Amino acid sequence: MRVYPEGLTFKRDKCSFSNCLLTDNAKNFNKAHAVLFQGDFQPNFAQQRYRSQRSSTQIWIYYQLESPIHTQPLGNYSSLFNWTATYRLDSTIVTPYAKLVRRRKHGSQSVDHFRNRTKTVAWFVSNCETTNHRWNYVKELQKHLQVDIYGSCGPLTCHRKNHDKCQKMLAQNYKFYLAFENSNCQDYISEKFFQNALSNAVVPIVMGAKPQDYAKVAPPKSFIHVDDFETPQHLADYIHFLDTHDSEYEEYLEWRKHWRFIDTKFWCRLCAELHQENRRQTLLDVDVWWRKRGVCIQGKPWATWRNGRQGKLKRKLR
Repeated sequence: MRVYPEGLTFKRDKCSFSNCLLTDNAKNFNKAHAVLFQGDFQPNFAQQRYRSQRSSTQIWIYYQLESPIHTQPLGNYSSLFNWTATYRLDSTIVTPYAKLVRRRKHGSQSVDHFRNRTKTVAWFVSNCETTNHRWNYVKELQKHLQVDIYGSCGPLTCHRKNHDKCQKMLAQNYKFYLAFENSNCQDYISEKFFQNALSNAVVPIVMGAKPQDYAKVAPPKSFIHVDDFETPQHLADYIHFLDTHDSEYEEYLEWRKHWRFIDTKFWCRLCAELHQENRRQTLLDVDVWWRKRGVCIQGKPWATWRNGRQGKLKRKLR
């Protein structure tokens, strides 16, 4: 059992409400104002054990950071939840992998350190076969562009236990990073984008959510989306162009002067929500919300979002 000293998390984070208590001791179930179900729990077990003990005012929260394609169906258990806490922007409590906001004052971050980088594109990947066929896209991209692949899908290695060294290597050597998600789902933008790319000042080339979903959470001109190009070759041509035109490449790093990462303080927000007198307690059918039609797209060649048609090349070489 994990022990959480009373109020420690909330006082440490200087929450507006600091009188909440976290525990994973099942003996406290009857006392809890809210119960958070995280990841791939066992619905049948939880339903049988806790449903009969649940008070009429207790809030049940579905917490999930994986995409619907890689999460378990909830079945009859789905309609027992009151709130959702996921990366989806229509969640009760939005729980992104990271968050950026505009700086009050312009920063002084240098954007010219990329001139010391000698390599073009890197990709860290261990899952080769995915529903959006990202591996097929990369194989086609490699016909026109050098992509250094680290992990079980490629010839290069950078072990996860040496995470910090891998991140440093990426930041020092590469201009671009393939932030390709394992599925193309609404708002699903993971640490591949925020941590591997943006936080290292490496320009992300993205596949996953819709371009407009990225635009909602990322600074302007901070990423390159595969859907903006008719074919992988068109994308490769654009990367070659940026690789040989410093000023145009530098535009993709300008955001660092105006934006910064912040702590989203999930537990603070959850505690504050529980203090609301009119807090929502309506039961939801989470599975319907989580997996409704159009949330994810599967089985298309490059998994575009344009009714099965490849997107047209929007960016033109100057």
